[in-house]
Amino acid sequence: MDEKQLTKRNLIMFPLGTIGRDMMYNLVTSYLLTFVLFTHTLTAPQLTAITAIMVAARIFDALNDPIMGNLIERTRTRWGKFKPWLVIGILTTSVVIYLAFNVQLQGWPFVWFFGLIYFLYSITYTMHDIAYWGMVPALSSDADTRNKYTSRATLFAGIGGMAASAFIPMLTAGDTAIGGNAVTAYGRVALIIAILGPVFLAFTVFGVKEQRHYDNDPVPPVSFKKILSTITGNDQLLWIALIFLIQQIGNGIVLSGIGQTYIYVEFGYKGTFFTLFQMLGMAVTALLMIFYPALSRKLARKHMMHFLMVISAVGYANMLVPGLILQTSSLKFALITFGYMLANFGQYGFYLIMMISIMNTVEYNEYKHGTRDEGIVSSLRPFLTKLASALTVAIANITYIVFHIITFTNGIADLEQAANIGTITGDEKANQITALLEGVQPSQTTGLLLVMTVLPCLLMFLSYILYQKHYKLDEKEYDRICQELNGRQS
Repeated sequence: MDEKQLTKRNLIMFPLGTIGRDMMYNLVTSYLLTFVLFTHTLTAPQLTAITAIMVAARIFDALNDPIMGNLIERTRTRWGKFKPWLVIGILTTSVVIYLAFNVQLQGWPFVWFFGLIYFLYSITYTMHDIAYWGMVPALSSDADTRNKYTSRATLFAGIGGMAASAFIPMLTAGDTAIGGNAVTAYGRVALIIAILGPVFLAFTVFGVKEQRHYDNDPVPPVSFKKILSTITGNDQLLWIALIFLIQQIGNGIVLSGIGQTYIYVEFGYKGTFFTLFQMLGMAVTALLMIFYPALSRKLARKHMMHFLMVISAVGYANMLVPGLILQTSSLKFALITFGYMLANFGQYGFYLIMMISIMNTVEYNEYKHGTRDEGIVSSLRPFLTKLASALTVAIANITYIVFHIITFTNGIADLEQAANIGTITGDEKANQITALLEGVQPSQTTGLLLVMTVLPCLLMFLSYILYQKHYKLDEKEYDRICQELNGRQS
């Protein structure tokens, strides 16, 4: 098979592999906290403990992710250095996810179980996530081809996330919940996604062929000094890591649970409302993902960010203003959803640019230090994504406690548990939840709305300013570095 045919096949098989992975990621990142809140009765100290666990797990990833990257760099097998970790990671993640959503514990026993299972998820997901995205630099060094791999993989990741977003709320909340209650529903959904993850990743494992330039290189030692020197010795990697973290915190706030809770308390406890809100918000980003390679050939990344920033700012304003001045109605829901579409379009554009910017520091590392260290460099992206998700969960939980939203989530959790054991019917549960949510005050919904609009916009603007000022590997500089590296090899 010639190089052109191989690239064509890789461009199909590599993106397909991430559909199930991102269904897993979406389930845990966007719905684990919702599952906890709406199926478990928690005191403020217990919710605080869960928040601390999630943040501590991400701090643990500060060591785990680079170590995983270093282990990948050391791996030499007949299947390459990435694929063994893809297989081990996806299978163990499936087991962990199933257990996480199929436990009947309550109170402090649940909190202790949650701590164990969440740390296990951090370890197992890291294995295949770093291995998957670490493959991109090994598939091609051509800038345009790498853009295609990145944008297409991101598109298919979006498809996985969108599929999860479409079905999880509908199947777990309101009168469409599997089994008539959220407890049963989340368990069934987790089982399905735990199966789909390995099925889709098999396309990458069996269908992708990488460029194995590393086979003849000496195996690097497992060294904290190496990990630290690779990260701290790459100034562009440090800057883009900070910028990416800030952007991801802002990008994740709506889907941290705050957006879903806001929709439930403002428009009713029906999964279809949040499905529509999230699906439309994510669907518009597919256009950007499809056309990003063509746009990147005509617009420089920094120039493209100008337009994306303006689009997102308009979107957040379009969520905030109707949310503050209009009474609950179909028009209000439509305007807020349209605003989220615009805001998410800009945020996903930033995400694509950040992804490529991180990967381009591989060649910069080789240019400065003579080694590519793809595994270590690539390990920062999942670490930062997961750290951002933990911080957004912390923001969400603080918001729930400050605005006393936990009172209503506990009430819904009690009713869901009652429906699960059959002490009340589904209709009785629905009527009692509706009556419960009538007690939510305007100041509480306004607090949720402000957190999910103003804060993300400010963080996105900060990441924009820092990228424009400190990230130097624009298209011209990256091409110059690649040309010099090619000259060194000839």
